[in-house]
Amino acid sequence: MRDKVRIIAEIGVNFNGQLKIAYELIDAAKDAGVDAVKFQTFVPDNMISRFAEKADYQLSSTDPEQSQLEMAKKLALPFDYHVLLKKYAEDKDLEFISSPFDIESIIFLDRLGLECLKIPSGEITNLPYLRYIGSLRKQIILSSGMSTMQEVSNALDILINAGTAKQNITVLHANTMYPTPMEDVNLNAMLAIQKEFDVAVGYSDHTLGIEVDIAAVAIGASVIEKHFTLDNKMDGPDHKASLEPEELKAMVLAIRNIEKALGDCKKRPSPSEIENINIVRKSIIAKQLIKKGELFSDKNITTKRPGTGISPMLWDNIIGTIATKDYKIDDLIYSKAVEKK
Repeated sequence: MRDKVRIIAEIGVNFNGQLKIAYELIDAAKDAGVDAVKFQTFVPDNMISRFAEKADYQLSSTDPEQSQLEMAKKLALPFDYHVLLKKYAEDKDLEFISSPFDIESIIFLDRLGLECLKIPSGEITNLPYLRYIGSLRKQIILSSGMSTMQEVSNALDILINAGTAKQNITVLHANTMYPTPMEDVNLNAMLAIQKEFDVAVGYSDHTLGIEVDIAAVAIGASVIEKHFTLDNKMDGPDHKASLEPEELKAMVLAIRNIEKALGDCKKRPSPSEIENINIVRKSIIAKQLIKKGELFSDKNITTKRPGTGISPMLWDNIIGTIATKDYKIDDLIYSKAVEKK
């Protein structure tokens, strides 16, 4: 049986710069039953130039007159907040993870003691960034939105050559459109990544709803990352493509049920259905009155429930043998020629 799926509640920038909301989001994540909460760590001036434009989805959900850099400065999680939120999450038995967007943030998160770092999709072609984070030899989650297979390969090579063991890397298939259209999900690419690179894989989801996350688990995702918010009508770039708390809880429940349903690949009667075997299977029985000494034939025997007698799979062993007693209609047939199955 495979390991439990790691469910990461992506808070990201959905705390809207307010520590109180961040705490409330951690509380909601705990209530939903996730394994980890994830934030985003960045120094805006290290990440975005003053000439960088916003994505269309950011323009539609934030002030269009505001630059990407100005937007990021309002959403950045101060370093001192990280200390408070990490302790708050860990006190609730939640893993605290963050995605660093620049090397200064990587250094900070390393000093903060994070065991796992998440590489966001936008950094998959950032060689100095990848080389530095790989040199720390931590658990790495690599998002692959917007990437080709060659770009994933290049990033993995850089991380591994820098010192990170391949078994410590999980690659998440992702699409960076918020929300992602269903026709652009391409979930089978997750399996292609697993086959091509022999790495653990998962799925970072930006679709509306929870069905793609459940499907990803069913086909082999070991990690699910999903944005969530207290209210998807709040101002901010990511709220509209995020689950609300009750939806997050429903997703977690569905994933845990799917984990149970997947089982262990061994085909056998389950404990809950064993008692039904004799009820719904059939036995060889008398089709008509049969006298002692008569030969059993397809004229005088048939198969009916219950399955407490001789299995119909032994039909050929019974045909042509001699009845050793009288039988009434529907009596179970017994024969010394076969063992009861």
